[in-house]
Amino acid sequence: MKKEALRGKEILAVDDEPDVLEVLEEELSEYGVIMDKALSFEEAIRKLSSLTYDLVILDIMGVQGFDLLKFAVNKKLPVLMLTAHAISPEALKRSVELGARAYLPKDKLGQLAPFLQNVLELSYQSAWRNTLEHLAAYFGQRFGPDWRKSEHEFWEKFEKDLEVQDSIIIRS
Repeated sequence: MKKEALRGKEILAVDDEPDVLEVLEEELSEYGVIMDKALSFEEAIRKLSSLTYDLVILDIMGVQGFDLLKFAVNKKLPVLMLTAHAISPEALKRSVELGARAYLPKDKLGQLAPFLQNVLELSYQSAWRNTLEHLAAYFGQRFGPDWRKSEHEFWEKFEKDLEVQDSIIIRS
């Protein structure tokens, strides 16, 4: 991945664990990202209301991540959901339904920069297709091989929608 792709991008990261925010900042510092942080729902709402960001990274648990996702999507901001405790098919589905552009388990933080680049540069469908392709084995191991079965119609329709077009780059 080209480090220039993220250089100068302003990102808000929201997590109730300061050490996670430090790891994010460390992980992204070599890419020239301008990172702002929030430790609570209230702090995140204040920042999202008064500042502009290129992208938002949200934890799900501890900071009312799904409520923040709705708020950020209403402001037309691309959002990557990052979680350790809410790793489940239900949380993944809800992230999709509420308009997140990607979903990344915290134990995959080493892959964060390429996911952020995809969220910024690819269309919604292309970014999600990429996310599901890269994490298919992980989700299968974590959720079990039949994890899509309970919501079969949703996932079938979602994947069909993703196949409609080839990868489309929206920014370069």
